[in-house]
Amino acid sequence: MTRWFTADLHFGHVNIIRYCARPFASVAEMDDALVARWNDVVADDDEVYVLGDVALGPIAATLPLVGRLRGTKLLVPGNHDRCWPGHGPKAEGWVERYLDAGFAAVLPEVVELQLGGTAALACHFPYRGDSHAEERFLPHRPTDDGRVLLHGHVHTSWRVDGRQINVGCDVWEYRPVAEAELIAVLKDVSKNGSP
Repeated sequence: MTRWFTADLHFGHVNIIRYCARPFASVAEMDDALVARWNDVVADDDEVYVLGDVALGPIAATLPLVGRLRGTKLLVPGNHDRCWPGHGPKAEGWVERYLDAGFAAVLPEVVELQLGGTAALACHFPYRGDSHAEERFLPHRPTDDGRVLLHGHVHTSWRVDGRQINVGCDVWEYRPVAEAELIAVLKDVSKNGSP
């Protein structure tokens, strides 16, 4: 079993093609390519952490795309997920729909994990930085306690920023990234120093 990480699929989101210069002519082409690239690397017995923003657009049509993805899928919700706690009462009832769509679990906003023996956090949001000019969603960001942070949200802003590693599909060839690749990134960060 391999453990994988990804974020910011944005199934069904036509504007993300323009915002992030995704190389797709249509939302249908993008959605099909994201599913194909995922299934090219993920095996049925693998585990995939999706760090938020899985489906937008007409949710009844886009959320079911999760069922086409291989592996055991775990969602750490982001601001575009309807089950995200930051939506308050509007999020109620949505967890069940995400589970019905194919997620094995909807996890808390911040998850503690080990990455190659290194203590790390996983969250949709980075400690600092954003995909927009201003810092948004500050109350939902994890506290920077010195641990490595796997995150999404910033799209093409960076792949690595010190101890922050963006696992968003926009910077990993529109596919999940394997834990082994992230461990190699950590070794490089350790060797070359971090802020």
